[in-house]
Amino acid sequence: MTTTSYQVVALSGRDPEWQRLQQLLTALRSGRSEVLVLVGEAGIGKTALLQNLRDSAADCTVLSVAGVESDMDLAFAGLQQLCAPVLGFRVGLPLPQREALEHAFGISDAGGAPHRFLVGLAVLGLLAAAAEERPVLCLVDDAQWLDSVSAQTLFFVARRLDAEAVGLVFAQRSAIDGTAGLPTLAVGGLTDGDARKLLESALPGRLDSAVADRIVAESRGNPLALLESSRALSLLDSTGAQHGPVSAGVEGRYLQLVSELPAETQMCLVTAAAEPVGDPALLFGALAHLDLKPVAMLPAQDIGLLRIDTRVQFHHPLARSVAYRSATPEQRRRAHGALAAVTDPAVDPDRRAWHRALACEALDEPVALDLEASAGRARQRGGTAAAAAFLTRAVELTPDPSMRSTRALAAAEAHHEIASFDQSRHLLATAELGPLTDLQRARLAQLRTRLAFTSARASGHAAALSEAVTEFTAVAAQLKVLDAALATETYLEALSAAMYVGRSAPGLTVQIAETARAALANLPPQTPLDVITHALADRLVLGAAAAMPAMRRARDALMGCVRSDTGWFWRAFPLVHECLIHETWEDGWSAVSAHAVRLASDAGAMALLPSALLSRAGAHVDNGELTTAAGLVAEAGDLSNAINYVPLRYHGLSVAAWKGDDTEVAALATAAIESSRLRGEGRAIGLAHYATALVNNGRGRYPDALAAARRGLEYDDLGFHGYVLVEAIEAAVRTNDLQFAEQALEQLRERTLAAGTPRALGSLARSEALLNSGKRAEALYLQSIGYFEATSQVVQLARVRLLYGEWLRRNGPATAAREPLRVAHRDLVTMGSMAFAERARRELQAAGQKTRKSPTAVGDDLSPQERQIAELAGKGLTNQEIASQLFLSAHTVDWHLRKVYTKMGVRTRRELRQKFA
Repeated sequence: MTTTSYQVVALSGRDPEWQRLQQLLTALRSGRSEVLVLVGEAGIGKTALLQNLRDSAADCTVLSVAGVESDMDLAFAGLQQLCAPVLGFRVGLPLPQREALEHAFGISDAGGAPHRFLVGLAVLGLLAAAAEERPVLCLVDDAQWLDSVSAQTLFFVARRLDAEAVGLVFAQRSAIDGTAGLPTLAVGGLTDGDARKLLESALPGRLDSAVADRIVAESRGNPLALLESSRALSLLDSTGAQHGPVSAGVEGRYLQLVSELPAETQMCLVTAAAEPVGDPALLFGALAHLDLKPVAMLPAQDIGLLRIDTRVQFHHPLARSVAYRSATPEQRRRAHGALAAVTDPAVDPDRRAWHRALACEALDEPVALDLEASAGRARQRGGTAAAAAFLTRAVELTPDPSMRSTRALAAAEAHHEIASFDQSRHLLATAELGPLTDLQRARLAQLRTRLAFTSARASGHAAALSEAVTEFTAVAAQLKVLDAALATETYLEALSAAMYVGRSAPGLTVQIAETARAALANLPPQTPLDVITHALADRLVLGAAAAMPAMRRARDALMGCVRSDTGWFWRAFPLVHECLIHETWEDGWSAVSAHAVRLASDAGAMALLPSALLSRAGAHVDNGELTTAAGLVAEAGDLSNAINYVPLRYHGLSVAAWKGDDTEVAALATAAIESSRLRGEGRAIGLAHYATALVNNGRGRYPDALAAARRGLEYDDLGFHGYVLVEAIEAAVRTNDLQFAEQALEQLRERTLAAGTPRALGSLARSEALLNSGKRAEALYLQSIGYFEATSQVVQLARVRLLYGEWLRRNGPATAAREPLRVAHRDLVTMGSMAFAERARRELQAAGQKTRKSPTAVGDDLSPQERQIAELAGKGLTNQEIASQLFLSAHTVDWHLRKVYTKMGVRTRRELRQKFA
């Protein structure tokens, strides 16, 4: 059995798969990037396809890595191995990216954790730079065994590739987190005919037909099983009578081969399988430590199980797995102990600590202490998953009950961060068994409550969700006498969670807020987070007008953190940020959301970045940049798929509503209402009603808009209740339900006068104008326009002009209505708000001015990504600055910008700016 013969013949019957891979190579050679995920069971031929792809890519720079089970918990291990041949190109990267990459790979000792998305951008830039010389082909075998940080980074890169001439091919046994949405090719078994041809090509001489049929049937088209069947034939007599199974499976075949080797050779194999780097010097050093000579490897090499040249390579990843798993626990411990002994503690302390840990057969505090130190280094490098693994093993080796509980609590918190909830619960139970300080017990209760809240949301149990929200306040009460800052943060967590529950448990939010307010009464706010927590409790208890002074102070504290770049900022939750801006009717959402995106990106907070991007999308909606907002919503979706995180999709609803896509709004709203009722999350229900009211007002379907607005007003959802009032008033006036309109106006008046901002007063004047007539109505419309002109609310300004034009057409000379309607129509078309634009077009036509029935926005033929790049370039940003902001390579930005110039007929950034002015 030789590696070469397997790789050549394994392609028998693989024409469709090979054609797809050839297409990928063709794309690379033409300067385009391509990504492909090969999915199939062990032995099905994925590795052979990758090897043949490598052999066919002589004109490319080929980078490769194979995931190894024993290396899964070492942060960036796989990524570093893949990128090692092209690391020289890092000198051309922007300094922050280069520093992040060097820190992640242990090349430098910069303080703090490397910014995870800077690492992703650095890898993208590294591959793009290498591709400037020749196409780059990245092959990732057994992706399911990559360490999580490397996998997440590569999945991120896979979604950002475009025009870099970089190919990325993953091979894995089944679908795994992060590959959802990537182009996938299922690699199945061979047909019976192709399987028989493969079998006959591998076996010398004539093969009995009945035997061949039996082998083909039992192999189920698995090429590796077919090629390993020659030895299984010894189980058959000359007549084909079966004394045992023809094939016990591929793993069984490897197990048989390993078991027939001499004991010393088996020990060599175990050691080689436990050493994932494939470094011959390290392997031979470990063998020497075990008093084994290199010649002991020869029997395994002779039968083709592995080969040793510049690297140690197993015949197949499955062979490595079998060699390791089939060993006894004592053999594995000896192998790891030898590897630990020869691993340089100065060069690779974490791998040495991991080997030492796996070599232990009893409790060992020094090793546990080493693992704890490794966990700290892993956190500094952004490897939370690695930190969790190190701490978990440290718990298992810790002899002192108190220290074991302390480490178990830290490990549980680390597992919670990486969404390993079952393991987190298990470690919490371990932490409870030993002595803990009062503060540790409170932290334990806090984490248990977070887990309960997460579990309730996932399972859709509304009662359990409410119970978890209530438990937050009980935990905060425990923390109050132990750690005031942590107690305040926990109360904020409780308030934020209660806001999500909303109308699903109407009294719960007030109950939580009253509890928090009473508890915080004797804790004067010292920090911005304190100010925000106190204000939010006041708002939920006292109401919008009475709590306005406190909310304004909180909003000022928030903006102060944005200006001073305070690091705690993002801990206050994106929902709270938005509520502070909207409840105070202030501008500032753009600055807050941009800061949130940057902080989440820099910190590598991948579970938070999609929410930050969605918040940023909402700010672009306010500014009338709907195409950019849609692009950010799509970006958030891509990142969510890459990290297996499902963010709230509130802003997707808002964008669809403002664009006038009533079909999309109906689908999203129906789904949001149904799922939220099951989960007990009422806030999404309120937002669905708001979006439905908005899109129907745009379409002029006022009875439908009013019905949705009435449902939306049944509960006071922080952050958007005031906007529902605005939609309700317009719909009620248009349907002549003046009594309801007056009631809604009174509520709006109380809120907006308390705020007193141009945004608030503009909304009030617009709504009052709808309920007035004559000179008073006209004066109010003009007041509203003036107020909104002083804000960034481009979308609201266009709507007021539309309303004013509609009023003028009905209450004065039609010619007077043309100018406000023309401006409204132009602006609505420019921003892509096509339902409201159509309303303006019809009014203009009625006023005697001809317009196109199907208006096209500026740059409407651009894709969302091209539109984003064009707008940023028009603002004067360089290609590198745009690349960093949009998580692309500078090469891709340049490629898209050339297409933008062609589509829009411009040649410079100045001309772009004029187009979008």
